[in-house]
Amino acid sequence: MVLTGILGLDISITVVIVILIVGMFILEHRLLKKNEDSLKRHQIFLIYGASLTVLIGGVIGIMAIWAFDFAAFFAQLWADFVAFLATSVPSLIASAIAFGVAIVLIRVFKIVFKQIGTKPGPLQRRKQTIGKISLSIIKYLVWIIDVIVILAIWNIDVLPALAGLGILGLVIGLGAQKIINDLLAGFFIVFEQHFDVGDVIEVAGFKGEVIDIGLKTTKIRNFKGEVRMMTNGDVVNLVNYSKNPSLALVDFSIAYKEDIEKTKAVLSEALPKLRALNPDMLENPTILGVVSLGESSIVLRVMVKTITERHYGVERSMRQFIKEVLDENKIEIPFPQVVVHKAD
Repeated sequence: MVLTGILGLDISITVVIVILIVGMFILEHRLLKKNEDSLKRHQIFLIYGASLTVLIGGVIGIMAIWAFDFAAFFAQLWADFVAFLATSVPSLIASAIAFGVAIVLIRVFKIVFKQIGTKPGPLQRRKQTIGKISLSIIKYLVWIIDVIVILAIWNIDVLPALAGLGILGLVIGLGAQKIINDLLAGFFIVFEQHFDVGDVIEVAGFKGEVIDIGLKTTKIRNFKGEVRMMTNGDVVNLVNYSKNPSLALVDFSIAYKEDIEKTKAVLSEALPKLRALNPDMLENPTILGVVSLGESSIVLRVMVKTITERHYGVERSMRQFIKEVLDENKIEIPFPQVVVHKAD
């Protein structure tokens, strides 16, 4: 009866501890779910810390109730650790060296490709693109070789593992056609020069600058700073705005009473001065002439080639410059007018 009473007490205490642990995790879940937006980071850490403390304390308490021999357990654990070190120190050192060599190699290649890509020249973007894809390939190769070397250090026979990987690769390959498609698309993007790092492209309605091209994915950043990662297989039907210069087009109006030829002559003389102030222009602006006859004005158009995607700023500066030139020469820019005739 005494033994039964003691056993029953141990079971009861164990059940209570388990209930406390479960209750703590339920409370943690509700607190985080209810106050997810209002809780600060340190408060979240405190909640997780309290849950972990209760869990560890509860497990230790249950082990103590059931007379777990902590001293013998830790003594055996320490003995096993010492024995492991005695036999494995050379392998540990060799593995650490192999791991360190892999990290150093990757960093060296990263520095080399970065230096090549930053050198100014006509092929700078092309060099950056090839550097990005080459670094991606090198990373994969270095880590694969490093894993094989470390396995060999620990006397793990690599050949059966590689043979197994061949069979496994065949099985996985049947279900990994999308990944293979992305990898092949990455090679075609680079070697067929669909676009380079730094080009402005538009894919699936998302327009931005290419900031990275990898084996599997391409990263594009738009003017808002949003970065979209696309698998290379999905980069289809794209528009590359960097293959040719951009065009800046500015329409402006003059009154019907103004002399069109005088206006064109004044602007033809003045606009080259704007190019000297704006390095984004690739040539002197061209006055195309009259493009429409409005209800209250004649609409003329000016065009100029600019560096890729710099036409927005050029258009703004041209509008301001044209306004100033027309004002200086007393050429009227009309506003909509309505003439009302009163019936007799």
